[in-house]
Amino acid sequence: MRPERADAARNRAKVLEAAAAIFAAKDPRAVTMDDIAKAAGVGRGTLYRRYPDVASIAVALLDEHEQRLQHDLLQGPPPLGPGAPPAERLAAFYAAMVDLLEAHGDLALATEVGGRRFEIGAYGFWRAHVMSLLREAEIATPEALADALLAPLAPDVFAHQRAQGLSPSAIKSALARLAAVLSRP
Repeated sequence: MRPERADAARNRAKVLEAAAAIFAAKDPRAVTMDDIAKAAGVGRGTLYRRYPDVASIAVALLDEHEQRLQHDLLQGPPPLGPGAPPAERLAAFYAAMVDLLEAHGDLALATEVGGRRFEIGAYGFWRAHVMSLLREAEIATPEALADALLAPLAPDVFAHQRAQGLSPSAIKSALARLAAVLSRP
């Protein structure tokens, strides 16, 4: 792979910085490629060469935060990382995801449009993590339960709950109760 040209790196940084500001200030579902190109001071062609749509820009912005969480799931201390029982790890995962959604829900909403949620690389990682916890808890057919356990973390569900006045701590508490089902025989 060729190293990125200096002007391309500058344009990428301008696009991501402008997009982050727009996502934070505006309903992410209303952000357009034109909004981002104008705010970044780049041409539409420059923008489209790297990013085919708004969701791909949001994915690039969200990726750094998700990678940190993925690292913690694989190598961090328990209960988020290895070494805790499956129910405790699932509750810790839920709490970490609520924190991520609270901090970056605008980006998450922009990345997960309709069925695209299931195509995002991070979703596949979250699903594999939940399935491994289900297997460790000796749950039959974890494939049937993994998506159901991830459904409460959908960005639109989280945004709806926050709009209804639920606090992040209330959401974490409810999800911890859901995770506790893994500790039952």
